[in-house]
Amino acid sequence: MEIHQVQGNLILTSRHKGMGLLPAKVLKSASGSTLVALDPIGVRAGDWVFTIANSSARSATGDESILTDLTVGGIIDNWPQ
Repeated sequence: MEIHQVQGNLILTSRHKGMGLLPAKVLKSASGSTLVALDPIGVRAGDWVFTIANSSARSATGDESILTDLTVGGIIDNWPQ
């Protein structure tokens, strides 16, 4: 689990059917790297979130058949920056 800040939506004009229909979000890590995660909970730009990675990321989407290595697990309130 890691903490990231949501930068915005990633618009996909085409996607593999194994990704399902969950929105993709662009995230910024504390080290400054950019990542993309599927978002089953509906986060907004600026939100601080925790993510679930690797094989657990599939379970976190709520659908084990979705192919992802990073999923937003929840929104963090009052995260010190």
